[in-house]
Amino acid sequence: MSERLEALRREMDLRRDDRIITAALYRARGYRAHADQENVLARAYGVASLLTDSPKRVYEHDLIAGSLTGLMIRPDAVDKEALDRASALCDNYGERSFITNNDHFAPDYGTLLDVGVGGLIRRVEASRAAHAGDGDRVRFLDACEICLRAFSEYIAGYAGAASALAERTPTRADELRRVADACRAVACDPPRTFRQALQLTMLTHMAFCCEGRRAMALGRLDQYLWPFYDRDIRAGRLTETEAEDLTACALIKLGEMRLTGGDDVVNIAVGGVTRAGADATNALSALIVRAVGACNLPGPNLSARIHPGTPDQFLDECLKVIGTGLGYPALMNDQVNMAALRRYGYDEADVRDYCMVGCIENFMPGRQPPWSDGRFNTPLYVLLALNRGVDLLTGEREGPDTGDPAAFDTMDGFLTALKAQLRYGAARYMAAFRNQNERLDQARYMSPLLSCFCRDCISRGRDINDGGAVYPSAHGVACMGIGTVADSLCAIEQLVYVSRSMTLGRMTECLRDDFIGHETERRMMLAAPKYGNDDDRADKWAVWFVSVIDELFTGYRTWDGGPVYTAIAANVQSISAGREVGATPDGRSAREPLSDAASPTYGRDKKGPTAALLSVSKPDYTRVACGTVLNQKYTPDMFRTQEMRDRLRAMIRVYFDRGGQEIQINAVSRDTLIDAMARPAEYDSLVVRVSGFSAYFTMLDRAVQMDILARTEHS
Repeated sequence: MSERLEALRREMDLRRDDRIITAALYRARGYRAHADQENVLARAYGVASLLTDSPKRVYEHDLIAGSLTGLMIRPDAVDKEALDRASALCDNYGERSFITNNDHFAPDYGTLLDVGVGGLIRRVEASRAAHAGDGDRVRFLDACEICLRAFSEYIAGYAGAASALAERTPTRADELRRVADACRAVACDPPRTFRQALQLTMLTHMAFCCEGRRAMALGRLDQYLWPFYDRDIRAGRLTETEAEDLTACALIKLGEMRLTGGDDVVNIAVGGVTRAGADATNALSALIVRAVGACNLPGPNLSARIHPGTPDQFLDECLKVIGTGLGYPALMNDQVNMAALRRYGYDEADVRDYCMVGCIENFMPGRQPPWSDGRFNTPLYVLLALNRGVDLLTGEREGPDTGDPAAFDTMDGFLTALKAQLRYGAARYMAAFRNQNERLDQARYMSPLLSCFCRDCISRGRDINDGGAVYPSAHGVACMGIGTVADSLCAIEQLVYVSRSMTLGRMTECLRDDFIGHETERRMMLAAPKYGNDDDRADKWAVWFVSVIDELFTGYRTWDGGPVYTAIAANVQSISAGREVGATPDGRSAREPLSDAASPTYGRDKKGPTAALLSVSKPDYTRVACGTVLNQKYTPDMFRTQEMRDRLRAMIRVYFDRGGQEIQINAVSRDTLIDAMARPAEYDSLVVRVSGFSAYFTMLDRAVQMDILARTEHS
């Protein structure tokens, strides 16, 4: 595989060169030609023109067709005035954004592979007949059919492009004809082989990317492709090596977004349990893990669902790839995630079938509208409680006056004030979210193509964001700084109410001055017990944190009655959020980064990885339905031998048995990272785990590089 994959990699040349995406040129054609049509129909024709008219790029070494580079043009090769006019027209129609449920969606690939594009069209026709008396539904279904027929033509266009390239490339003609045959076979009919099923999946994903949707998950790839793989292997039509080649050569093209200056976070879930509750791990699960490892790119974002019945061999395959430094896959605790999702009344089979979108967000594939989330800067409210609702940095009132801290005679008294600040903050957060999320007229922002890949939009004759999906939308609130909050509350309790070595007033004065002139007090705060060392004096406040944030948000609902989940995650925004927060009682200076996601504050987990995992497993994460991110950094030698991986695997098993929700591991040594910062040109292919995603280390902002470097390195 390495030789073929390297040839494709060279041909793709994924070095960032800031190309321009020209999708607007093609979408605008549909808008112009159908300006007098109803909005949903005009949108459908815009998508149809985009899919049918845009160039179809096939690489000489392709095994699976599908590429975005036909839409990616260097700035000097674009008619800028024409692109500006087309973009203005597209902007006039407008599009949903992430916060208004545009993408971060896992399509219903299982149904697509079962019935094919033609089968979906027949379902649209049947639904239109059933809703013949309802003009709005009929128009929506007309729009769905327009999109699906264009999608069929889009697939056929790749068959033609591959055939034409075969004629021009005699040395690769046979393989390119197989590519063309696979595309031709699935342009209308359902796939019959593994190659065809993978081909249809990837072209569907590329069609959504053409629309401008990002972080579109491939979902449980090892489950819906398994019947095709198993049949082909049994029939002798396919070998494991050939399947790994096909998979790697398909997935590597998910890196094409780098050509426009960014990466796309495409999540794939492997392992877990079946809809009936049995172990779902199969030969394809490990094959996908190896294929992602062979690509050695920041994406796709691979997630491995682990449960007590997961075979040790599969977990070992995951650790081998993590140990390369890639940081994939993130390891997810099935028991905790499924328990968290059950709280919201989902069907049990659907709960077992969950996947992830974006970084780590739990999602019901093909059954709920696209995901949205936002960040809640929790440590800020500790300071508001200490300063009567006034921000220590800005002097502006940001919360209610909860009283003079000098009057808080007990820890419970302080916590009462803190909860009042948090409730006020949660209300502000939800108001801001609703103001953005609910401002669209649903009827004018329909997504007919996307709706065809969500149950039960076609049968209901309704858009994915307007009651068509089986379940309502869900929103996630990423509550940041659990380590900062836990350490701060521990310091307050120990110094003010246990040892009585300082008052809340004195502590607040030190924080207001950012510790200048208060070095003795800061040393006392830094010396207080810290989260991440299996010390209940600090860890109990992490337990408190998870419980309270769940209470804060669990009563809220999205516009269509869906749940508001919580998450313990931050992406890289623990850095930017820290700039908004003054000095905190844990000894952290003003504007410094907050603790990252569910991780202990870097450098304060001093008793080794076991103690850190014991601390992190203490909160009840069945109350966190969105998910958590625990970043760990282990030295590469922890992955090099079977004995070391066995120990690491056993530790992860215990962590999950005790209730840990997720773990992701960097295995690039501190020395390597330092050298890469000094000589970036020599490390342009170095991939590291950042937070809920991986990235090229030398492409990261300096502040993010320093944050990764600051992580405690366990050996």
